[in-house]
Amino acid sequence: MAKALITGGAGFIGSHLSEHLLERGDEVFVIDDLSTGSIENIIHLKENPKFHYTIDTVTNLQALAELVDRCDVVFHLAAAVGVKLIVDSPVRTIETNIYGTEVVLQMANKKKKKVLIASTSEVYGKSDSVPFREDDDMVLGSTGKARWSYACSKAIDEFLALAYHRENGLPVVVLRLFNTVGPRQTGRYGMVIPTLVQQALQGRPLTVFGDGRQTRSFTFVQDAVRAISALSDHPGAVGQVFNIGNNTEISIRDLALMIKQRTNSSSEIVYVPYDVAYQEGFEDMRRRVPDITRAANLVGFAPSMEIDEIVDSVIAYYQQ
Repeated sequence: MAKALITGGAGFIGSHLSEHLLERGDEVFVIDDLSTGSIENIIHLKENPKFHYTIDTVTNLQALAELVDRCDVVFHLAAAVGVKLIVDSPVRTIETNIYGTEVVLQMANKKKKKVLIASTSEVYGKSDSVPFREDDDMVLGSTGKARWSYACSKAIDEFLALAYHRENGLPVVVLRLFNTVGPRQTGRYGMVIPTLVQQALQGRPLTVFGDGRQTRSFTFVQDAVRAISALSDHPGAVGQVFNIGNNTEISIRDLALMIKQRTNSSSEIVYVPYDVAYQEGFEDMRRRVPDITRAANLVGFAPSMEIDEIVDSVIAYYQQ
């Protein structure tokens, strides 16, 4: 049994990770400022004597230092999330991601506590070398495009974490998450599946950005959480970067059609230009597919749920 600190623990992934760690007998400490997370995500855990939560930001150094000191491992999930938030609030995105990671690593380094850093598939940028492998080059757009500030900030997080490992011996693991989806995810910040599901259930037009032919691969949150947990336990993961995702692709157009069918919705599908949805000159990735060989070889990671089952789980959640 371990004592784990989860930053951003009231968020979508953080709340599922909290459940998973508690179920295996760990003691869980959560810190979250509820800027994008929600107390509703963890309220069902409050009665568990091994669950503790603090409503605060990771930049409260005194609170963070105390929590890090009490724990064996830190899962750093607190970050600015979602394309809409990134485009609308680039300053917040950059400051939250870089400074938040900096202080977590500083505090963990004092006591040499293991840190797992949640990164993103966005760091691959506009690369067309799919499937993406962890040692592939990054291909980022111009600094004049706010859309790439998120990818850049998370890449700096990775550089910083790996630098702490090389220079100070801090045990770190970098996790590149690919479109993690499931119950409790909100569409508020541009996440595509909960957005389309809610539109379909409410009889509103299903909005597909661009031509809809861009493809994504979606990972069920429980699969992602199991991979994160396994990598946290394996000593061979330290100092490495891992893709965590599903290598099955679907176009956003076909995803909208699937959701329309599985909700029995009469909603029409409406195509919205990127310039209208976000901002003029917005750039997107045409494909985003992970190579998950590294995680598969080390901890046996393999996705258990495909896109139709993932969509059904989100539909069921919103129907409730």
